Amino acid sequence: MTTQQLVSEIKRKKSFLCVGLDVDLTKIPAHLLDEEDPIFAFNKAIIDATHDLAVAYKPNTAFYEAYGLKGWKSLEKTIAYINSNHPEIFTIADAKRGDIGNTSKMYAKAFLEDLAFDSITVAPYMGKDSVEPFLSFTDKHTILLALTSNAGAFDFQTQNVEGAELYKTVLETSKSWENSENLMYVVGATKAEFLAEIRNIIPNSFLLVPGVGAQGGSLTEVCKYGMNEDIGLLINSSRGIIYKSNGADFAEAARNSAKTLQSQMEDLLDAR
Repeated sequence: MTTQQLVSEIKRKKSFLCVGLDVDLTKIPAHLLDEEDPIFAFNKAIIDATHDLAVAYKPNTAFYEAYGLKGWKSLEKTIAYINSNHPEIFTIADAKRGDIGNTSKMYAKAFLEDLAFDSITVAPYMGKDSVEPFLSFTDKHTILLALTSNAGAFDFQTQNVEGAELYKTVLETSKSWENSENLMYVVGATKAEFLAEIRNIIPNSFLLVPGVGAQGGSLTEVCKYGMNEDIGLLINSSRGIIYKSNGADFAEAARNSAKTLQSQMEDLLDAR
């Protein structure tokens, strides 16, 4: 999917909502555990209930890898279901990969080619040659961890290194990498006060913003400082949507929560 296709979908739906599909079998409705594939059954119901409100879905791969081969099969079925039934929706493999070049090449093939995700999250710590294999895929996107929403982000990401915070060095350096136009960046909603400076460095890039909802980030603040001319934001909510209910009405409850966020986004877009 191209960036312009994503922008068009955002404008059509009046939404920049990304739903995180982080499936924990201890949290899903008990009746689904009788299904042949409980993880896929849960995901399918969430997707069916929210696809008209969301422009992106983001499975965190740890929640699938934890269940071994069965979990991986569930992930494969989930992305195939989205691609077949809702090809207009942007898909994100939240895998946080990044390794030496030949290893990154295999990670990129696994997620961007074999599973056919539109994008993948990547850790930048090992530098240019660990990221460019992901960037080599045409019309695919690499979402670089820049300033994350967790408390430990302050351990390294905001530390001053030779006159600049480390996350700013990551942003600046990444702009020189091959096919950097395919880069997006993770910036946590709990770090909204940093967004103005981030936009000075990468004014045109899309930002994937976790942390709205369960982690306490403010949608209004994120949009105030992070939105650009093409909107440029994907706001992710996982627990705040998919676990609103653990009863038979779980999909309806997820839809209601997604609709609340989407309506807020529509109001913010109309007010621009």
